[in-house]
Amino acid sequence: MKYSVFTWVLLVLLFSGCSTGSNYAPIEDRSKTPFSVNKYHVVSRGETLYSIAWRYNLNAHGLAATNKIKSPYVIHPRQKLLLNDRAKVTHSTKKHRSVPKLTSKSTPRSSSTNKVKNTAKKATQSSQVVVSKGFPFRWQWPAKGKLIGRFRGGSSQNKGIDIQGKLREPVYSANSGKVVYAGSGLQGYGKLLIIKHSERYLSAYAHNSKLLVKEGQMIKVGRKIAEIGDTGTATHTVKLHFEIRRDGKPVNPLKYLPKR
Repeated sequence: MKYSVFTWVLLVLLFSGCSTGSNYAPIEDRSKTPFSVNKYHVVSRGETLYSIAWRYNLNAHGLAATNKIKSPYVIHPRQKLLLNDRAKVTHSTKKHRSVPKLTSKSTPRSSSTNKVKNTAKKATQSSQVVVSKGFPFRWQWPAKGKLIGRFRGGSSQNKGIDIQGKLREPVYSANSGKVVYAGSGLQGYGKLLIIKHSERYLSAYAHNSKLLVKEGQMIKVGRKIAEIGDTGTATHTVKLHFEIRRDGKPVNPLKYLPKR
């Protein structure tokens, strides 16, 4: 088959264009940055490790382990945190009094020995603080109002329950623990308190008009910790929004609170 000079020129330009075009990556490949695999959070002033973990539904201790942050989990503004809580967590265990060793000179009764062993065993169990109904203490309702919003699962907007109330009515700690966040830095929660009850359980109290406790305080169950408000809601409903997290994930508070 015969080709004209013009046809040959077109063919050369066509093939050269294809070869040079292969040097450019497709547009969609340019969007594949490391953040599509590993997401990060830059710490802002007022945030705590627990508030950041709460925002992303992560376990705070796992988040700390991932970022090699040791207790008491101090973070700083502009610090970059990898949002992953799958790192192995090593829980510290408290030292307890050892069971007295028996000697030939002193041999107590078997019942006394069992009593000492059981006491030590209970002490070891209490250090782990597995919060559940009846052990080591019961959860209580954080407010006295009517239930107006129910838990709808972790992926929904309502990750807890809503309790109707009047402005400035008391908010109570649903369980004993330590305040690990007190502020208004989490969007959608208004003035918020987060209390740590154990290595696995946290609770939160949102939309308060006033916070009565500070970060780092140890709180007993039933203590007044805030006053009900209407902050952070689009409808300006006076209510308390209450959540419980287990290993960083939202759980239904009604499964822990006593029946009314």
